[in-house]
Amino acid sequence: MSTSSPSPVHVIGGGLAGSEAAWQIAGAGVPVILHEMRGVPGVKTDAHHTDGLAELVCSNSFRSDDWEYNAVGLLHAEMRALDSVIMTCGDANQVPAGGALAVDREGFSQAVTAKLEAHPLVTIVREEIAGLPPADWDNVIVATGPLTSPALADAILKTTGEESLSFFDAIAPIVHADSIDFDIAWRQSRYDKEGPGGDAAAYVNCPMNRDQYEAFIDALLAGPKAEFKEWENVPYFDGCLPIEVMAERGRETLRHGPMKPVGLTNPRDPQVKAHAIVQLRQDNALGTLFNMVGFQTKLKHGAQAEVFRMIPGLQNAQFARLGGLHRNTFLNSPKLLDRQLRLKAMPKLRFAGQVTGVEGYVESAAMGLLTGRLAAAQALGRELAPPPPETAMGALVEHITGGHLEGSKFQPMNINYGLLPPLEAPKVDAEGKRINPKDRGRAKKRLMSERAIAALKAWRDAG
Repeated sequence: MSTSSPSPVHVIGGGLAGSEAAWQIAGAGVPVILHEMRGVPGVKTDAHHTDGLAELVCSNSFRSDDWEYNAVGLLHAEMRALDSVIMTCGDANQVPAGGALAVDREGFSQAVTAKLEAHPLVTIVREEIAGLPPADWDNVIVATGPLTSPALADAILKTTGEESLSFFDAIAPIVHADSIDFDIAWRQSRYDKEGPGGDAAAYVNCPMNRDQYEAFIDALLAGPKAEFKEWENVPYFDGCLPIEVMAERGRETLRHGPMKPVGLTNPRDPQVKAHAIVQLRQDNALGTLFNMVGFQTKLKHGAQAEVFRMIPGLQNAQFARLGGLHRNTFLNSPKLLDRQLRLKAMPKLRFAGQVTGVEGYVESAAMGLLTGRLAAAQALGRELAPPPPETAMGALVEHITGGHLEGSKFQPMNINYGLLPPLEAPKVDAEGKRINPKDRGRAKKRLMSERAIAALKAWRDAG
């Protein structure tokens, strides 16, 4: 191994994945140059509003924080065990969200930015990398996410000879809390489940009876939609479908999705079950903003306020931000990337984040974390294999480098237990007592999570 100072790793993109990658590289003692085009005069994206690092452009939720029984919560735990800056800053800026970890988006971005700016091995350069990186950059992470600049995307496509896949990602509206009518709405988390902050009443619930729901569906379907011409036929990712696209799939779809009424009881009329319920989740630490959960939309702005004010409790809603769409791009990773997440056609380039074909904030940051560690190991002249597939992080690598069905179309994926090697559901607990058959699936998740944490820590300590 060389005793000379390692060459810097270049990270292109200062979103969740790029910020995490830079942090991990610097933490390994390797200098890193983080290139971010936001902040350059005249350069912007369709979805970002600030030039802060790790800006959240869609939801403010990192989803479930339950490591024992939820795969994304397991990924949280793995990242915390690896000194993730995203999780550290997320934990420090959390807002109430039931069983989920949600963050004050501005405070979170500011915290990540401050940590990276303060690290002596991190240099942040505000510039756009138009096209492929310079030839003398020999260790590069491309973490430009779903909003990769056209020049860089075109250069990557020319290098690989592959067509990229793309889809639209939809943003949910944000409502001012003081415009919500709490004579109609009430606070309660589904099944009164507490989140990491201990709040069991983190959501605002707006109930609908059958007539109100049917009228809302009619208005949603009839409302004018944004058109995208030649891009209109690209597929949506199911985890972020526009609400009107869900409604087009069937009038009852929303009642079984973001508007499901289960696990919630109206304290003003506890004997009457709502036909549907719209939930809003706190969006900032002050509790002054709430986002409409699952209400990503491609309705034109002029129609959004009119349609969404049909929701009981939101009839006087004032919107801090209306919903919108932006175009996402991801690689055909099983063909293009090796297990080190390097571009086979140009191995000096690694890819991280959503552009690799993982979906979700946490998954994107996890791939940034991993590529950061892999790139740092390379800079230090040593080998580092990805985490084993028994871990959530390793399972994501398996998925994006060939875990999908042969012959099927590669699509983005959230972390889920189905990506991890299976275990047989236990029939008895640790004390030898028989587990009720209906509880065995839950017990199996716990075993898979325990196995993952043990495997992740062994990988960390061996590396």
